[in-house]
Amino acid sequence: GPAPRTGADDSGCPILHVDMDAFFASVELLERPELRGRPVIVGSPAGRGVVLSATYEARAHGVHSAMPMSRARRLCPRATIIPPSHGKYAEVSKGVMEIFHAITPLVEPIASDEAFLDVAGARRRLGRPAAIAATIREQVLERYGITCSVGVASSKFVAKLASKQCKPDGLLVVPTGEVVGFLHPLPVSALWGVGERTEQSLVRLGIRTVADLARVPVSTLQRELGQAAGTHLAALAWGRDERAVSAHVPDKSIGNEETFATDVDDPEVIRRELLRLSERVAARMRKSGHVGRTVSVKLRRADFSTVNRSRTLREATDVAQEIYSTACELFEASGLQRVRLRLVGVRMENLRPADSATHQLGLGERETGWREAEQAMDKAIRRFGPDAVLPASLVRGRLDEMEA
Repeated sequence: GPAPRTGADDSGCPILHVDMDAFFASVELLERPELRGRPVIVGSPAGRGVVLSATYEARAHGVHSAMPMSRARRLCPRATIIPPSHGKYAEVSKGVMEIFHAITPLVEPIASDEAFLDVAGARRRLGRPAAIAATIREQVLERYGITCSVGVASSKFVAKLASKQCKPDGLLVVPTGEVVGFLHPLPVSALWGVGERTEQSLVRLGIRTVADLARVPVSTLQRELGQAAGTHLAALAWGRDERAVSAHVPDKSIGNEETFATDVDDPEVIRRELLRLSERVAARMRKSGHVGRTVSVKLRRADFSTVNRSRTLREATDVAQEIYSTACELFEASGLQRVRLRLVGVRMENLRPADSATHQLGLGERETGWREAEQAMDKAIRRFGPDAVLPASLVRGRLDEMEA
């Protein structure tokens, strides 16, 4: 593909399309580094399965996703075939989406491995769209050890084509003024909404490239393809795409995790971290107006193997103290007290909007007053910053650090 145009003018280009490279295969290679640089296919080896993912080495032999496994095996007999483990991909997908959400609330996931982002509102905080795209690529690589490609453009449609052009492991900016020049050499099949049938109709009319399409009067396209499709394609041929990035998908869960600078095997330090994470999760839940019933804890060992444990509470909550005590019980039950850990995480799942009724019931809070105390903390933090209020055990930690 074209060289990464990072120096290109991205001023009118707030839309990013981020696409993981050979996603499932890349996740599998994390555990089997000896297969790097070799053809690898993820798919069910038995029966009439299809290819779910293939490394670029396998794609060089003509293998692509959704192809029958039998055909893929014929095209690339030397490929290593790995049966899929969807839990692993979901886990990485969730983490990658959280990287996106930390940049902008306007994230529209298209699949587990791709999403559109509108970064117009993140400019003041994080810089130009191309710089944000570079940051995303760095973070995904650093945290998950996999690469992604990012298209940066003025519309969703062009951003998606740009990410495809610069795969794998690329970054391509298509400046507003160069959209038409970028689109016109492409085959019509590259256009969003052109399936095989439409492509055949267009080729019959002698239309093979987007440039050919752009020259045909709209009325001709409408007559040949129907009113809606004709209008739609005529607009796309000139790079006009009005679709906004819509982040309509509600949070299924709210979580935070922390990777330690060095592996930790002191349960006291782990518990302190669980407390800090529980507070952050609870504060985010109160801010977004949710309560949750399932507390889950993630513990990653030094060798990257990961243990997830969760427990569903009798009543939904947004109180850090309740989340924390459950998280500690899960940590105790995991049997990893004296094991070196590199990451811990706390997540609340099973979310629903908080309503006043939930709190009329006083879920055991009447006696303790935890919720009122935490709401007062939220207020203090908004006014004075995150270090203004610390629970006693965290303060104790800070004092130890000072003395050290």
